[in-house]
Amino acid sequence: MTIETLPANQPETFYRGAGRIAEFRNVPALDDRPEDWVGSTTSRFGLAPSGLSTLSDGRLLADAIAADPAWWLGPDRTDTGILVKLLDAGQRLPLHVHPDRRFATAHLASPYGKTEAWVIVSARPDAYVHLGFARDVEAGELAAWVAGQQTEQMLDATNRIPIAAGDAILCPAGLPHAIGDGILLVEIQEPTDFSVLLEYENFGLPDGHLGLGYDLALQCVDRGAWTPSRIDALRGGERLLPEAADEFFAARRLRGGDPLEQGFSVLVAVAGEGRLTGEEDDLSLRRGDTLLVPYAAGPLRLDGAVEVIRLAAPRS
Repeated sequence: MTIETLPANQPETFYRGAGRIAEFRNVPALDDRPEDWVGSTTSRFGLAPSGLSTLSDGRLLADAIAADPAWWLGPDRTDTGILVKLLDAGQRLPLHVHPDRRFATAHLASPYGKTEAWVIVSARPDAYVHLGFARDVEAGELAAWVAGQQTEQMLDATNRIPIAAGDAILCPAGLPHAIGDGILLVEIQEPTDFSVLLEYENFGLPDGHLGLGYDLALQCVDRGAWTPSRIDALRGGERLLPEAADEFFAARRLRGGDPLEQGFSVLVAVAGEGRLTGEEDDLSLRRGDTLLVPYAAGPLRLDGAVEVIRLAAPRS
């Protein structure tokens, strides 16, 4: 067997979960931890090694990949290029922004920013996310909101977008956003933990500027107006995510009978049960399972009444 069924990996964080990860997973998971970092080679910002995934043999996945990148990732790759999470919003998350690659390269010594996308697994009735400012916001206005922690004014300036189970939405780096409560989702993102918190006081945090100071950190914020048509373009249609996601990651919804191309990937089973087979692998899977697939597994096939989200680095 080359494929690993992963245990829960739930680092501490500052907001509340509501037990949805523990209900979803088929392995022991903590009720009060709102994130499960799946197949992670990324640590929490300033808190390494928190966030890193451990394999069944006790090694960190990051160490295993460094020792044999070709087996895990295939030719011409040295890192996974992605971070996958399960996220259980037990409360509304703070309004925040992730820097793009240009800002991260210049100020955070990283080639990756943090464009991300959400695939909604379950959501309470009337669930929502805040996504982008609905009008142009001046730099001074934003700075004053953040300095005064004027949360109501900030949220009132955003688009409040209804969501439901099955939705998929791209959140480009720079776009202010906040996930509402009552949601369980699969998140795919660039492999960093960079967040500029526009709202922090209500969450018991002293600040959220990544050690840069807000004068610099707020330069990564997209302050332009996002109209309904621009927001609609971030939603998936026939394909799971819009084409704008292709530069950052690949995400596909697969069902029984679908082939899986060779390549490193993370699989999250979101419905039903079935089997995953390949030259060296034959294993059952069901809703709540998370699987780590190395390049060495080769091509695979999914069978049965199962639905899986396959998450991987962008195609080269």
